[in-house]
Amino acid sequence: MPKELPARPNLEHLRTQAKALLAKIHKGDQQAARTFIKYLPAAAALKPVEIRDRGFRLADAQAVIARKTGFGAWPSLARHVDRLRGMEGTWAFRALEVDGQAVPANMLGSSRLLIDGDRFRMESPEANYEGIFTIDVEHSPHRIDIDFVEGPEAGNRCEGLFELHLDCLRICLGLAGSSRPEKFETTAGSGHALEDLVRVEHARPPGVEGGTASAPAQHAEPAPRPEPATDIEGFDGPLTPTLEKLQGEWMPLELVTSGVPLQDSYLPFGKRTHVGRETKVIFGGQTMLHAKVRFKEKPRFNEAATPMEVDYLNLTGKSKGTLSLGLFRWDDEDAVFCIGAAGGSRPADFSCGKGSGRTLSRWKRKA
Repeated sequence: MPKELPARPNLEHLRTQAKALLAKIHKGDQQAARTFIKYLPAAAALKPVEIRDRGFRLADAQAVIARKTGFGAWPSLARHVDRLRGMEGTWAFRALEVDGQAVPANMLGSSRLLIDGDRFRMESPEANYEGIFTIDVEHSPHRIDIDFVEGPEAGNRCEGLFELHLDCLRICLGLAGSSRPEKFETTAGSGHALEDLVRVEHARPPGVEGGTASAPAQHAEPAPRPEPATDIEGFDGPLTPTLEKLQGEWMPLELVTSGVPLQDSYLPFGKRTHVGRETKVIFGGQTMLHAKVRFKEKPRFNEAATPMEVDYLNLTGKSKGTLSLGLFRWDDEDAVFCIGAAGGSRPADFSCGKGSGRTLSRWKRKA
């Protein structure tokens, strides 16, 4: 049965709910009586008028609250909430392994995981991710499901395992599109990531909303959202020669975002794939781009032009359904893209200055 807990569940608050429910029963409240009949097996055969005189106790009301929120019994609910609250705080990465490859320790110092109840924010050099997670502590090993709300993975779900011991947290995730791991390990091509974290702060981190947009500052105008694409012709159909040549897996040689280059030490943990007209860019196991691709041609198709105009129809994240316009060229056998911000104008050249909103990337085919 799906769990239906409030955001950031608190056991004392749930106890208060049970006490309030029992008080209503003692007063003869008909709605409370129907709730007992629906969720408490011992009351299932009773009529609402019979509930008050049956002498139900707090333990019965707690059982009702537990079953109403999707748990078999109050102890199961209590264990769930206790473990959830035990995960709160700020966590630093002690180790990270993706697809059987260990990420060097010197690359982990700038990343951290912030947890407040069932809400999280992952901060890393390549991007920030926010969302909501659920846990199942009745299963061994414990399970965790992560739903991304903001960031490049928005709209995706990852399923995994976790174990918590005091200030040590270990999570093994099936990255978006991969299955839930069965063990705390990764292998080449598994699509799994193993994270070892240590808690550096116990306090609930402020501002962790799971991707809920905060109210704009007073007198500030909210940033406009890109308009959904209407010009979607040409994103389906047979592959053009350039798309044929791009098929397969590519490794990054350079990645610059709004004038800020990605550290060279991070590049080995990225890849780009082209399958048909779809492309994905993944760094550290996280999807940074998932889009359909078309090359603009004159009057319809002119892939002999240099540079070529390239368009992305974004398929995931906050930009889903919008267009990103850019330029493409071949440098010998390297593929070079310069892409503008979603919903923005097409770059006139391959510059990528600070604050431009552009992404410049260079790729070589994987051997």
